[in-house]
Amino acid sequence: MLLRRDPGETYRRVDFDARVRGASSLQLVALCLEQAAGSIGRAVYAQDHGDNSAKSAALTRAVAAITALELGVDSTHPAGQPLMQLYLSARRTILDSALRFDAAKLETIRVDLLDIREAMLATAG
Repeated sequence: MLLRRDPGETYRRVDFDARVRGASSLQLVALCLEQAAGSIGRAVYAQDHGDNSAKSAALTRAVAAITALELGVDSTHPAGQPLMQLYLSARRTILDSALRFDAAKLETIRVDLLDIREAMLATAG
């Protein structure tokens, strides 16, 4: 039996794996933020096009990226607690969207994550 695979998903996995290898901690955080934001965007697109399977997969990837971000937070850093609150809220909204999809809330989270990524990379040099 042949497995059906989405070529776009295969490309994303290969690209992700290549970017993770040898990445610094800053690059890994930036990648997780990018992955979470991108997955949220794909979920909204899938919802708009009635593709529940793709929406579910994208929401799952977004939660996984948020979880990775949570695991990397330094709770002793001054920004640690606010980041944890943001990630917890993001996770809750993403999970709630599995049952009651709210594209506006997801878009707010997506923009916030991209803003954090941009600010983090700008201050890094």
